[in-house]
Amino acid sequence: MARVDVIRVKGGARLAGDVTVVGAKNSALKLMAVALLAEGRTVVANVPRITDVAIMGEVLRRLGCGVSFDGGEALIDVPAEPGSEADYDLVRRLRASICVLGPLLARRGYVRVALPGGDMIGSRGLDMHVAGLARLGAQITGEHGFVIASAPNGLRGAKIWLDFPSVGATENILMAAVLAKGVTEIDNAAREPEIVDICQMLTTMGARIEGAGTSTLTIEGVDALKPIRHATVGDRIVGGTWAFATAMTRGDVTVHGVRPEYLEIALDKLVSAGAVVEPGDNCFRVRMDDRPKAVDIVTLPYPGFATDLLPMALGLAAVSSGSSLITENIFDGRFMFVNEMVRLGADIRTDGHHAVTNGRERLSGAPVRATDIRAGAGLVIAGLCADGVTEVGEVHHIDRGYPDFVSDLANLGVEVERAVVTEPTFDFS
Repeated sequence: MARVDVIRVKGGARLAGDVTVVGAKNSALKLMAVALLAEGRTVVANVPRITDVAIMGEVLRRLGCGVSFDGGEALIDVPAEPGSEADYDLVRRLRASICVLGPLLARRGYVRVALPGGDMIGSRGLDMHVAGLARLGAQITGEHGFVIASAPNGLRGAKIWLDFPSVGATENILMAAVLAKGVTEIDNAAREPEIVDICQMLTTMGARIEGAGTSTLTIEGVDALKPIRHATVGDRIVGGTWAFATAMTRGDVTVHGVRPEYLEIALDKLVSAGAVVEPGDNCFRVRMDDRPKAVDIVTLPYPGFATDLLPMALGLAAVSSGSSLITENIFDGRFMFVNEMVRLGADIRTDGHHAVTNGRERLSGAPVRATDIRAGAGLVIAGLCADGVTEVGEVHHIDRGYPDFVSDLANLGVEVERAVVTEPTFDFS
């Protein structure tokens, strides 16, 4: 028998109270990689206690860094010559670890990084990463599952156009360009708050960057950067998760630690669904008194509706009055979890990158499994609107993005537990 963790929630809860969101997973991981650009101790504060951060810490340790965690801070001691190879056994568990490619190439002139793994939510190639770094003068090849990049003559500034505003490609090119000779311009760059967070940290370290938060980044290379202390921006995806959960359960919750303007479109959709949203200083309150009304949602790069909130959008649609059309434009595998939502009684039909959902007054508790971080959280939240108990398996996915998820739910009034269950294993003996 195999022992696995599950989360069980009893339906019928109405979320009420206050919840505090810590640093963004999608920022903290990249800020830890930014530390590689400067010799000495860099401190990244407001770091979430999640599995992915621990894995990134180990990635950095194997590159020769000293890494420790203390009270929500990551203390990273970077040597004069960090290592230049990130092995598959860690990279396969954390796609974000590919972001060491840019800084190591800039610092060492050579890097060998395994092709990443991560969530199974569709194809996410590295073509734009490779093309951008090549424009900076890198020689890039691939063999035996590794990306190998070298710049024997150093990196030089260039004008780079991204076919799509890829967050990962923007980050890697940006981190390489800050130490390149001359000026680099990245057009059609990603505009996410996490990109702005990286730019702010790099600027404090001594980089020269203009255009953070716009589609054009201009970077003037410098000779060296200095280690600093930087606090991670609040996690808008976790904040959005609580916002949708509140609307779905007709609750009243104040979310602290997230700037509401980073969730402008998502919160506007909740207002259209009937919620009352009150923005504040690094916080916002969501209140829903009646059953949500159906709204159509389309995911787009920031400042559009975030793809990471699509499972919550489908959950809202599943319990709304009327029919909703949810369109996914970012990842071709984002709908992989829909069959699990259907097990809870949701009326969802998918066609390509569209999902038509006919809302129901209540869902029905059932055993389901998480297929990725956000799908896992979305299924737990949907279980709050179901009759009976919903048991979500493979919750290690949720652990990768949501610190203290169970305790936060309990503090908001949910009957919830995390339990260890046994499942049969089979062999040929």
